[in-house]
Amino acid sequence: MQRVIKIGKRLGRKLLRIVRIQKYLFLSDATVIGQKPSIIQPVLYTGRGIITIGSNVMFGCNPSPGFWNTYLHIEVRNPESRIVIGSNVTINNACSIISEGATISISDNCLIGINCQIVDTDFHTINPFQRSSGLHEKADVIIGRNVWIGNNAIILKGVTIGENSVIAAGSVVNKNIPSNSVAGGVPARVLKHIEINE
Repeated sequence: MQRVIKIGKRLGRKLLRIVRIQKYLFLSDATVIGQKPSIIQPVLYTGRGIITIGSNVMFGCNPSPGFWNTYLHIEVRNPESRIVIGSNVTINNACSIISEGATISISDNCLIGINCQIVDTDFHTINPFQRSSGLHEKADVIIGRNVWIGNNAIILKGVTIGENSVIAAGSVVNKNIPSNSVAGGVPARVLKHIEINE
């Protein structure tokens, strides 16, 4: 009897996962070009811009926190918005990537942790009388090859993260991070240099 219950639960989880993935794909309205990713957790592609995906990309991870109650949000808000995801990239559960008019580029071999946010805009200006005016700044975000971004990190507009770098969990990156660096904090700063031994 225990075996039957285990098999039933396994099949139920598999069916629920498939239904959730299909629901968010049905709700998606953005243009997605390139390769077909491996979708482990539901992903919503939304907006009027273009999302480009390389080969061997994986969205979500199971088991991992947020798997059953969250989804990945990838938004290209305006027609000129672009998100480019390279090859061999893994983006964990509950991440949000929003381009409002610049380009967000995630290079090959990147790892992005749970609940990370990457944005190319401030969304609002700091002037209280123009906050909803649409006059806020936008600037490209470039994440280099082999970058590892820890859980709950936030990458803000205009930032370039150099290749091989690591962004510590919970960091807010508002300035460029050089290649081969470990950076962390709020705001993030370089904590140490990574020695590369190939």
